[in-house]
Amino acid sequence: KSFLNHTAYLSCYFPNSQKTDIKDLRVFWQKGAVEVVHEVYYGQEIHDNLSPKYINRTKMDMDKWTLQLLNAGIVDEGQYTCIIQHRDKGSPKVIHTSECLLHIIANYSQPEIAWLHTGELKPNEYLNLSCSSSGGYPEPKHMTWLISRENKTDRLMGPMDVAQDAVTMLYNVTGRLNITVPTNTLTNISCLLHLGEQLGSLLSVPLGI
Repeated sequence: KSFLNHTAYLSCYFPNSQKTDIKDLRVFWQKGAVEVVHEVYYGQEIHDNLSPKYINRTKMDMDKWTLQLLNAGIVDEGQYTCIIQHRDKGSPKVIHTSECLLHIIANYSQPEIAWLHTGELKPNEYLNLSCSSSGGYPEPKHMTWLISRENKTDRLMGPMDVAQDAVTMLYNVTGRLNITVPTNTLTNISCLLHLGEQLGSLLSVPLGI
């Protein structure tokens, strides 16, 4: 995983137990089946075969056998393969391959609750709220509303609209809640945006009614 516009680190996982000299190895990275991302040819970095979008965006740490991909973007997501060949009697022989999957993360803004209501609230009328968060990646899983009164909290799932920006590829999300106006009890309403198991959740500032 890498944050958007940060450096992504992709490892070859090459133990080099034979302590082979880099001058006897050809190391190249490719994305998918066709795009060449980086190439070290018997100790020299060469750029002749690189896919244009990776030129001047990669660096190889030969001590750690790790590729640095600078300014990682959403279009860089995908599977990368590291292939190492040894110069064996003139004809190169593949001695190691490994694959890694790159996922890009962009932080969503803190969810914000807004009233979709004008005029005075009256008991037992319907209360319409929205909750919005923007500029994130990947697409969130769902949104939960937390309605807390006295010592009890109810969780409600509401509809969530998801829109992806065609240029930045980032997502904006808006959830909606429609409940009856609470009476005689202080009620706090929050919304929780679920981003997936490993990314956790984002909570709004509660709205008190």
